[in-house]
Amino acid sequence: MSKLGLLKNVYALILISVAISAFAQVSLKAGMASPSVQKALAEGGERLSILLAVALNPLVLLGLFLYFGSAAVWLLVLSKVQVSFAYPFVALGFVLTALLGRFFFNDTFSAAKVIGTLLIVSGVVVLANGA
Repeated sequence: MSKLGLLKNVYALILISVAISAFAQVSLKAGMASPSVQKALAEGGERLSILLAVALNPLVLLGLFLYFGSAAVWLLVLSKVQVSFAYPFVALGFVLTALLGRFFFNDTFSAAKVIGTLLIVSGVVVLANGA
């Protein structure tokens, strides 16, 4: 495979890993906001009952499964490129997670968050072009 072909493949794998990780965050957040988990937390009962409520929540389990999938894809990325090349792209997870949070949970975007997000994207673009 040519260097350009390898880079395109690696970029795709990086974006897949980051996207899976962002969806894992959304799933974990939704699971922790679920009535069963919130009830266990509000009751302030035994740690075991809270742990069981969290561990048995389908959305929490899905989030953990997605994280495992993201890590598996990430390992494939690391087998192909230097970590110093790949890791800065993880910052895109913040951008995607913020957008997903807005869509699924009506999270707010302050001016500082918008500026910070644009700086992150700009930084990743600069690093990607220097590859």
